[in-house]
Amino acid sequence: MSNYTRVFHGTAFTSRSNKEVEILKDHLFCVNEDGMIKKVIGPEHSEYQPLVEAYQDTSNYHRLAEGQYFLPGFIDLHVHAPQWAQAGTALDIPLYDWLNTYTFPIEAKFEDIDFAKKVYNEVVTTLIANGTTTALYFATVHKEASFLLAQICAEKGQRGLVGKVVMDNPDQTEECYRDHDTKTALVETEDFILAVKELAKSTKQGVYPVVTPRFIPSCTDEALKGLGELAAKYNTHIQSHCSESDWEHGYVKERFDKNDAFALNDFGLLREKSVMAHCNFLTDQDAELFAEKGTAVCHCPISNAYFANSVIPIARLQSKGVEIGLGSDISGGFSPSLFDNVKQAVISSRMLEDGVDSTLPANERGVPNSRITLDEAFYLATAGGGESLSLPIGRLAENYVWDAQIIDTTVETAKLPLYDTAEKLHDIFQKIIYLSRPENIREVWVQGQKVWDRGTY
Repeated sequence: MSNYTRVFHGTAFTSRSNKEVEILKDHLFCVNEDGMIKKVIGPEHSEYQPLVEAYQDTSNYHRLAEGQYFLPGFIDLHVHAPQWAQAGTALDIPLYDWLNTYTFPIEAKFEDIDFAKKVYNEVVTTLIANGTTTALYFATVHKEASFLLAQICAEKGQRGLVGKVVMDNPDQTEECYRDHDTKTALVETEDFILAVKELAKSTKQGVYPVVTPRFIPSCTDEALKGLGELAAKYNTHIQSHCSESDWEHGYVKERFDKNDAFALNDFGLLREKSVMAHCNFLTDQDAELFAEKGTAVCHCPISNAYFANSVIPIARLQSKGVEIGLGSDISGGFSPSLFDNVKQAVISSRMLEDGVDSTLPANERGVPNSRITLDEAFYLATAGGGESLSLPIGRLAENYVWDAQIIDTTVETAKLPLYDTAEKLHDIFQKIIYLSRPENIREVWVQGQKVWDRGTY
């Protein structure tokens, strides 16, 4: 019998495919010292009972209580960490005004390392408490504060992918908040990449540097070209915004006479490890380019409802073979919870399919075949995010990392309506996704280590 560092015992919900949730009833999840799931064993397996008997009286054995379930940790592919300071503010004004009136002035304050430390500690803790085990972060233009965010992820046990933001275009950025010049932006980005790679050597769950042009309007051609070269040189992840709103999409079209996707590709920024946020206005040709390059789309359903001027056609992009994950887009999205964003993804897809203009006939009102199911939206928040990042995360399956949430449906202040002892497990899964609150997240584990225990807070 193999020796395992930890054995977890209980019922889990994980994605079998991008269409279907797999239910693993009363399974054993055997985790090694590296935090990887080496074996998943069901009750019918010959090793099942011997393993239970061997481990059940040890401290390495973790059996769920009645009413508790395992979910994979959530993967948030789009977080503006400094914007936690303004979350819930001014979501009723246009994107361009919101950025220049609220967002950029807030982000400029992160030159103050003490202010940055306070905000970054709180946003990382908040996301972990909401079940997010991996986050893809935009920081700010400040190299020191951006590295601090990576350090905080490392210390708190969250898998953090962090980008020092580049904004060097004086035509689209205020002097109070942009890189000193293009050369400085590129040198500091390279310094940041090297520093995070060094930090990663001592971080079990991983921290990763991310090349981060904020979006095309904020960057010069020289910066975009240089960032593409740095990403290739160090094989880093890349993140940016793409075809987000009428304003941003139109700006790029006017500047380059092509859509964002093709402009970004010209600068070497569409790669296998690239994640582009929003992408509401991708054409079929854009989507085919994304699929060809292996570039992922981050769907931000709450934020899109406020700022994107449209509903992204997730089902159509999936049919083109595009990898898709989910993002909160704090603070364009007000909620740090991917539970909320999963629900909104389903709602938005239904609105796209059914249409919203009641003056039109039903057969003209919406876009056919646009809806996605709860199972599909859950996939976006878990396995889809892992595939988007090219990391073995997002599934409770063999050869994946043990990143997990323990959901307690019996919490007195947030009890789920489970009254029928014969209730189907898939129905229980749906109730968990639709009704869970942070109180229901009992524990959070990353790379086989417990990073959150609600009982201690």
